[in-house]
Amino acid sequence: MGSYSSLIMIALMVVVFYFLLIRPQRKRQQEQTQMQNSLATGTKVMTTTGLFATVVAIDADDVILEIAPGVETRWVKAAIGRVLTPVDDVEDEGVTNIDDNVTETVEQHGDSQDSTTKKA
Repeated sequence: MGSYSSLIMIALMVVVFYFLLIRPQRKRQQEQTQMQNSLATGTKVMTTTGLFATVVAIDADDVILEIAPGVETRWVKAAIGRVLTPVDDVEDEGVTNIDDNVTETVEQHGDSQDSTTKKA
């Protein structure tokens, strides 16, 4: 009777590890591969090293990125960390909600200095 319960516990632990560790990791890898395979010319991307660039051309496993006007580099698709999406809708520019009770407002002055005001 004791050996059956220990086998059940081991099997239960394997199932838990599968659903908590292995399955989510596989899903992330599949999403990453799908994103890398769906790259198109003109897409703004960030590499895994943090370089921001625009896709200029796509080869089989390579991507040519423009990091500055006239500066192009060749990268493997696996080096593309994420696709950047432009932020179009900015509700209140300069206002950041920190907490429900605290709001921080940053105002830009002509002499490039910021002043911060906190309201409680």
